[in-house]
Amino acid sequence: MDTTQLLKGVLDLAVLAVLKDEDGYGYDIMRRLRVAGLEEVGDASVYGTLRRLFQAGLLTTYVVPSESGPHRKYYSLNATGRAQLHRSGKVWRSFATTMDTLLDDRGMAA
Repeated sequence: MDTTQLLKGVLDLAVLAVLKDEDGYGYDIMRRLRVAGLEEVGDASVYGTLRRLFQAGLLTTYVVPSESGPHRKYYSLNATGRAQLHRSGKVWRSFATTMDTLLDDRGMAA
């Protein structure tokens, strides 16, 4: 199965989820996604997703000066983003449960 298409469908939710407990800058967010198991996530996809989520009002940003390089733009989940994470998380869990049931019913359990 081509995971690229699956990833496109859940990248917004994945980015919101990694920002749930801790703010992060672009590269850090991408690293956290990869450590969590989304190794195929691309740089451009993550940065595009961050811009889109910010423009949608789900994230706030702030800049932190750096002594050893360029300043870093941090992204933070705001109240609207937390509400979206909650809604999208419920939809994802329902969908995943349905898929698990379909696969289990046909003897395809992992």
